[in-house]
Amino acid sequence: MPNGLELLLFVTILVALGFDFTNGFHDTANAIATSVSTRALSPGTAVVVSAVFNLTGALITVFVFGGKVSNTIAKLLGVKVALVIILAALVAAIVWNLLTWYFGLPSSSTHALIGGLLGAAIAARLPHVSWPLVGQTILYLVVSPVVGFVASALFMVVVLNVVKSARPSRLNRWFRVANGLAAALVSYSHGSNDAQKSMAAMTMALIATGHLAKFQVQWWIVVLAAAAMGFGTYAGGWRIIRTLGWRIYRLEPATGMGAQLMAATVIQAATQFGFPVSTTHVVTGSVMGAGAPKQLTAIKWGVGANIVAAWVITIPAAGLVAWVAYAILHTAGL
Repeated sequence: MPNGLELLLFVTILVALGFDFTNGFHDTANAIATSVSTRALSPGTAVVVSAVFNLTGALITVFVFGGKVSNTIAKLLGVKVALVIILAALVAAIVWNLLTWYFGLPSSSTHALIGGLLGAAIAARLPHVSWPLVGQTILYLVVSPVVGFVASALFMVVVLNVVKSARPSRLNRWFRVANGLAAALVSYSHGSNDAQKSMAAMTMALIATGHLAKFQVQWWIVVLAAAAMGFGTYAGGWRIIRTLGWRIYRLEPATGMGAQLMAATVIQAATQFGFPVSTTHVVTGSVMGAGAPKQLTAIKWGVGANIVAAWVITIPAAGLVAWVAYAILHTAGL
């Protein structure tokens, strides 16, 4: 019969997988939104491609390149923290993901988890929060969608000038093929970066309960995290796909390909440097950037503004929910 701490560890890991599931509503849906909206891939095929490449990206990045993003997340609060802090942070991130999913806003699961960790740490009066690293992490989150916007805009300027004299029907066929390949690359990049965040939380939980002596992500954590995100995409990603694929800008095969390719490039670069960025933010910025060179008036800037507003309030909102969750759990004696 497991003791109370072991039971709490089990619950924490289940909640972490629940966070990955809700992450699938948001971030993995972004990976396939453009390819589905431009009809490069059917929804069913896109989900399968996304799940496979999420898993592949997570496995290769952690086992070959060392999981730098998960190390960054763990260092925010210090590797060894109380289990209840991790649990409160995960609960807050899930609550925020579900709220924004319900309203169809592609808010950031990364922001939600970081906000949750900070809110729970403040509630617990944790003395060893690395505030300089917190500042760096928030800076990466703010800068990355801007980089995606600029990179996509510049890329589409080059592409549109190169193909301006070609036949549209033939080009669209080629761009749809490229769009499908780019969707796989975004999914791979998503698995490389985003999956590491819940891996960090689960590994910290194992350290908190004495199952690990040092921070080292276990293989089974990698597999479970990637699989949970894939199921989340299948279950609820369509609301976000509609927002990214139609409501911000009516994507065409060329702009869809450009947005995905540049988003994947930005995310991969961040992953190699150990920067936790938001797939949601980068893809959304890239979608807006891809549409900008062709017709600025076609971009639904009002929808974009609502999304940016959701980005801004995510960290403090998730932090507040985590503060409340920690207070409840602490009062309950956990």
